[in-house]
Amino acid sequence: MCQIVLNIPDEVLYDTKMSYEQANQFVRQVVAFRYYTQSGVSIGYCSQIVGMTEEEFIKYLCQNHISVFQFDDEKEFLEELNNA
Repeated sequence: MCQIVLNIPDEVLYDTKMSYEQANQFVRQVVAFRYYTQSGVSIGYCSQIVGMTEEEFIKYLCQNHISVFQFDDEKEFLEELNNA
Protein backbone atom coordinates (compact mmCIF):
# COMPACT_ATOMS: atom_id res chain seq x y z
CA MET A 1 0.00 0.00 0.00
CA CYS A 2 1.23 3.49 -0.85
CA GLN A 3 1.68 6.06 1.89
CA ILE A 4 1.65 9.77 1.12
CA VAL A 5 2.86 12.38 3.58
CA LEU A 6 1.27 15.82 3.48
CA ASN A 7 2.61 18.77 5.44
CA ILE A 8 -0.10 21.09 6.75
CA PRO A 9 0.99 24.23 8.58
CA ASP A 10 0.01 24.26 12.24
CA GLU A 11 -1.75 27.56 11.59
CA VAL A 12 -4.22 25.82 9.28
CA LEU A 13 -5.11 23.35 11.98
CA TYR A 14 -5.44 26.21 14.44
CA ASP A 15 -7.64 28.26 12.07
CA THR A 16 -9.88 25.30 11.25
CA LYS A 17 -9.91 24.09 14.88
CA MET A 18 -9.03 20.60 13.64
CA SER A 19 -6.96 18.13 15.54
CA TYR A 20 -4.26 16.15 13.76
CA GLU A 21 -6.62 13.16 13.61
CA GLN A 22 -9.49 15.26 12.20
CA ALA A 23 -7.23 16.76 9.52
CA ASN A 24 -5.95 13.30 8.61
CA GLN A 25 -9.51 11.99 8.24
CA PHE A 26 -10.53 15.08 6.25
CA VAL A 27 -7.70 14.59 3.75
CA ARG A 28 -8.49 10.89 3.39
CA GLN A 29 -12.15 11.71 2.70
CA VAL A 30 -11.25 14.31 0.09
CA VAL A 31 -8.83 11.97 -1.67
CA ALA A 32 -11.31 9.08 -1.73
CA PHE A 33 -14.14 11.38 -2.85
CA ARG A 34 -12.08 12.72 -5.76
CA TYR A 35 -10.82 9.27 -6.74
CA TYR A 36 -14.42 8.04 -6.88
CA THR A 37 -15.91 11.03 -8.70
CA GLN A 38 -13.08 11.81 -11.12
CA SER A 39 -11.14 8.62 -11.67
CA GLY A 40 -13.79 5.94 -11.30
CA VAL A 41 -12.02 4.14 -8.47
CA SER A 42 -14.35 1.58 -6.90
CA ILE A 43 -16.37 2.17 -3.76
CA GLY A 44 -14.46 -0.71 -2.16
CA TYR A 45 -11.05 0.86 -2.68
CA CYS A 46 -12.26 4.33 -1.74
CA SER A 47 -13.81 3.04 1.47
CA GLN A 48 -10.43 1.49 2.34
CA ILE A 49 -8.71 4.85 1.80
CA VAL A 50 -11.12 6.54 4.20
CA GLY A 51 -11.23 3.69 6.69
CA MET A 52 -14.99 3.23 6.36
CA THR A 53 -17.16 0.32 5.43
CA GLU A 54 -18.55 0.41 1.91
CA GLU A 55 -21.97 1.26 3.35
CA GLU A 56 -20.52 4.19 5.32
CA PHE A 57 -18.73 5.48 2.22
CA ILE A 58 -21.93 5.26 0.15
CA LYS A 59 -23.70 7.29 2.85
CA TYR A 60 -20.83 9.80 2.78
CA LEU A 61 -21.25 10.12 -1.00
CA CYS A 62 -25.00 10.64 -0.60
CA GLN A 63 -24.40 13.34 2.01
CA ASN A 64 -22.27 15.08 -0.62
CA HIS A 65 -24.95 14.71 -3.32
CA ILE A 66 -23.15 12.00 -5.29
CA SER A 67 -25.26 9.11 -6.54
CA VAL A 68 -23.77 5.64 -6.72
CA PHE A 69 -26.20 4.85 -9.53
CA GLN A 70 -24.98 5.83 -12.96
CA PHE A 71 -26.96 5.41 -16.14
CA ASP A 72 -25.97 6.29 -19.68
CA ASP A 73 -29.47 7.31 -20.71
CA GLU A 74 -33.10 7.44 -19.65
CA LYS A 75 -33.90 4.10 -21.29
CA GLU A 76 -31.27 2.28 -19.20
CA PHE A 77 -32.62 3.95 -16.05
CA LEU A 78 -36.20 2.93 -16.84
CA GLU A 79 -35.14 -0.66 -17.52
CA GLU A 80 -33.39 -0.84 -14.15
CA LEU A 81 -36.38 0.76 -12.46
CA ASN A 82 -38.71 -1.84 -13.97
CA ASN A 83 -36.41 -4.66 -12.86
CA ALA A 84 -36.31 -3.42 -9.26
